[in-house]
Amino acid sequence: MRFMLRNRVVVLTGAASGIGAALAQCLASKGAHLALVDRDRPALEEIAETVRRTGPPVRSYVADLSDPAAIQQLPQAVLADLGPVSVLINNAGIALTGTFEQATAEQFDRVMAINFQAPVAMVRAFLPQLRNSGSAQIVNLSSLFGLIGVAGQVAYCASKFALRGFSEALRAELLTTDIGISVVHPGGIRTKILVSSDVGAGMDPREAAARKTSGQRFLRMEPRKAAERIVTGIERRENRILVGADAHVLELLQRLLPASYGRLLSIF
Repeated sequence: MRFMLRNRVVVLTGAASGIGAALAQCLASKGAHLALVDRDRPALEEIAETVRRTGPPVRSYVADLSDPAAIQQLPQAVLADLGPVSVLINNAGIALTGTFEQATAEQFDRVMAINFQAPVAMVRAFLPQLRNSGSAQIVNLSSLFGLIGVAGQVAYCASKFALRGFSEALRAELLTTDIGISVVHPGGIRTKILVSSDVGAGMDPREAAARKTSGQRFLRMEPRKAAERIVTGIERRENRILVGADAHVLELLQRLLPASYGRLLSIF
């Protein structure tokens, strides 16, 4: 049965740019009531104002998701403003350019805090409302790098693999409920996450700049297209949502050659 988004309250993190901003607009076109969360106040207010023109209720919440106290305040605020939440989309994320040895422990831990620990905390905070909303959906944005391990992206891969594992295990625990869990694995989406990524403290700045520049050629899909695919997957209650031809191809490669795909990837 199709999961209808009209008049449902949707919490969306990382809503101010990239896939998040595109998701906000796509969800609004479906008639969803939106609680948009981001730490970038000006960009968040801009996308909120854009979405308001579509018609459905929209509220914006400035929050740094690395702060557990900020997350704890969100459920009651959203409930008071929009009503009970029935869809939670954990989209916020950051990247880190550099090898494991080039990154400090603090840099590694920050990626884990934003990409993994924050979604876990958001699920814990909103799960009571999701349980009481009838049918509900949790949508966690992992990555293509949550399916394959890539050199120079150890922290990012670790966080996205962890989010995938958490989501799949939680889905098994919630099988007797009407809460679905979708794990999204986007391939190369044309956002600013690579160019704005932190750089390992031990990495030569020129090497970092060259790697960011070369990586841009793999970012081919527009955020709008990615958002449309994700929303379709939510409506279909898909467990795994692959976004982009590259995600499909490399997911297949990983399944066919789970122990040796890394050698093939190193050619590129």
